[in-house]
Amino acid sequence: MRATIVGGGIGGLTVANHLIRHGWQVRILERAGTLPTTGTALGMWPPALRALDSIGAGDRIRQVGVPQTAGAILRPDGSTIARLHVPGGAVLVSRPALLDSLFTDVSGAVEFGAGVDLTPADCDVVIGADGSGSRIRDRIFGPRYRPRPLGMAAWRGWVSGEATSTTETWDTGALFGITPRDGGLTNFFAAVRVEPGTADGGITFLRSRFGDWHPAVRDVLGRIDDETLLHHDLHHSPALPSYVRGNVALIGDAAHTMAPNLGRGACEAIVDAVTLGRALTASEDVAAALRRYDRARRHRTRLMVRGSATAARIATASRARGARDALLGLATRTTFHRAT
Repeated sequence: MRATIVGGGIGGLTVANHLIRHGWQVRILERAGTLPTTGTALGMWPPALRALDSIGAGDRIRQVGVPQTAGAILRPDGSTIARLHVPGGAVLVSRPALLDSLFTDVSGAVEFGAGVDLTPADCDVVIGADGSGSRIRDRIFGPRYRPRPLGMAAWRGWVSGEATSTTETWDTGALFGITPRDGGLTNFFAAVRVEPGTADGGITFLRSRFGDWHPAVRDVLGRIDDETLLHHDLHHSPALPSYVRGNVALIGDAAHTMAPNLGRGACEAIVDAVTLGRALTASEDVAAALRRYDRARRHRTRLMVRGSATAARIATASRARGARDALLGLATRTTFHRAT
């Protein structure tokens, strides 16, 4: 059996690992010339870690990543809204380190700088893993299903020095997160409610918006290198009628771009990939396998897309913040006591 995977990112490399381990012939077409060397920390939650274990990459991720079992949500003055417990634990790993781990066993299948034939005829299945701007999705469903602006812009990056805790600070129309990152670095991310394309991309804007927040935020702002700062508007996907069409399947952001506020985008791409791989390797009936994948993943990931957008609105709410903080504090205290 033969697969052509369009996109050599997290989802594409994960499904390639699964298929190759089960004897498939795989081509991975990646437009970039190399794996990226930039990218901030991603949380690998238990479902994603189990999926990575199934392709032999879980231990590599645990070795390079940073364990995360707890965190806190703060106000701009540093006072605590809620303390969080992560049931089962998670691992924070940078995008480059994650991609390197996934690339190890499939490097021979990746064609960097590859042009993409959107209708390859020499394979049994085409997997669209080509991200939010997916050309595969556009080809099979049209431009009306492209991700839509969330009304927020994001900044991400890292600074030298090792963070000792994980926090996210919430305010009206904005948030700022700080986490550990592999390599003894500190990862940060910020989001601000703005009209698409209107926010300045530089450190000057961040310092003006967050410069009077608590000391931990100010410390990070003082050490940011403008040249490594990543900035983009946030988008989320409308509900696709299906994740499959003919012998084509969509995974990851190509199927369900979501806001980063639940920290599940990369995780869901990994679980998509392994679910699709398992369906395809369980039977030679590709059409039936793709239907099983669609049934298994479309409803769940749609809930994640909606939940992530809701979380973004709650975190940056301008009204009823006192009630929000009280309810969140009560809910997390109850969850923590049950978990322990």
